[in-house]
Parts: sequence; C-alpha cells; structure tokens
Amino acid sequence: MTLLTHDRYCDEILFQTDRLRAAVDGADLTARVPGCPDWSLRELVVHVGGAHRWAGEIVRTRSAVELPDERVPDAEGPSGGDPAALGAWLAEGAAATVAALREAGPDTAVWTWAGERRTAFWARRMAHETAVHRADAALTTGAAYEVAPDLAADTVTEWLQIVSFAQQSGDPEAAELRGAGKSLHLHATDVPGAEWLIEFDEVGFTWRHAHERATVALRGPMTELMLAFNRRQKPDEGGLEVLGDSGLLDFWLERSSFG
Repeated sequence: MTLLTHDRYCDEILFQTDRLRAAVDGADLTARVPGCPDWSLRELVVHVGGAHRWAGEIVRTRSAVELPDERVPDAEGPSGGDPAALGAWLAEGAAATVAALREAGPDTAVWTWAGERRTAFWARRMAHETAVHRADAALTTGAAYEVAPDLAADTVTEWLQIVSFAQQSGDPEAAELRGAGKSLHLHATDVPGAEWLIEFDEVGFTWRHAHERATVALRGPMTELMLAFNRRQKPDEGGLEVLGDSGLLDFWLERSSFG
C-alpha cells in the first residue's frame, strides 16, 4: 500500500469535511460522542475545525515552530448552538487550509510534531483527522459511514506510524507495547494487499506489510477494520473476526493512543 498524492489528500479534507458537516446538520450538538466521551458533538466539530485552522496557519505562514492556539484566527468556532453556523464555519476553515496546502505543494518546509518537516505531513494528517472524526460524528448521529478503501488503508498505516513515533518519544502507554515472540496481523478482506503485521520484542514493536500467521489476527472489511483499529468500534463488530489471542489485540488497543 502506498501513500496517496498531495492533491488527493487535499480533496479528501474537503470531502470528509462536507460529509462531517452533513452528519451534524440538524443534530443535537449537546449529544455525547461515544468515541470521544469527554466531548459533545459541538466540541468534536470545533476540535476538527480548530485543527484545520491550526495546520492551515502553520502552512500559510511557513512556520518553523509550533504555533500557540492564540495565534490561530477564529479557531474557537461560532458562538451559540446553531448547527448551520457551525457547519459553515467548519467548511470555511477546511477550504482555507486546503487552499494553503495546494499553494504550498507537498515539499515546503514547515514545523510538524513528527520527523517529517514538510507540508505533505499536514495534508495527510488533516485528511485522516477529518475522516476518523467524521466517523465519531456518524456514530453519534446515526449517519451512514464509509470511506474509500485506499484512504481507510492509509489511515491504518498512518496510525501505526503515529503509535511508533509515540513509543520512540517516550509516551508511557505506547512504551508498554512490547512482548517478545508475539504478533498481530491486520487483514482487510476486500482490499488486495491491505495487510499489516505488527511484531513485538523486548524493546517495543515494529510493523510491515505482510501476510503471515500471528498470535492474533483481526480480519474483515477495510472500513470496519480501520474503525476498530482506531478504537471507534469493537473488534467483533461490523463483520470483523478476531482469530487467536484476543487478549493481545485488547492489549494493543488499550495502549495505542497518543497525546
């Protein structure tokens, strides 16, 4: 599985934002979000819109350092509880961020919180941020949810890279993801080549694309696999199968967080 193009990530930011906006249109903004139980639906949307604006401002200004929240214009969302106003604010921020990303192209040097210090990082990160939080909104409101298979697959790959970065950075939960001789296999049954093998040792874990026997396997449709791996649904929901040591899968899911 390969990375998508810069333009495709930009397109997905806009598309996923539009679908997120549709999912919350007319909804109760005070409803709690199952995947992010500390947030209301409004707080979820403001988080996504604020993230768009923050990343967009980094790209627009070519910032070489992390920008504090107070340096990001209009990041707190509109006042009041009007879903239409919130949706318009969300769309406006996504459009501005995509315009900045397209103008900069993928290779402009900017600050990121990971090792890759270029604008391509933010296009990819915001596409997946929006797609996963769109799932949160859909699960809250009952809206339909599906993503393109290649985007869903890349979401899994990016999440593995994020958790690996978290482990290398000393995140205490990610640091526990170790255990010699154990392995976890992810297998999307509807997307050729969408397989990942996570192998644990005494120090931590590594991963690669491979079809091999493992201590535990999670297999099923790509969208459902992505949702479960991002802890948005249970591993035995949505037509997924858990084969082998389910405790190892639970061990991973409980500790694969960041921030």
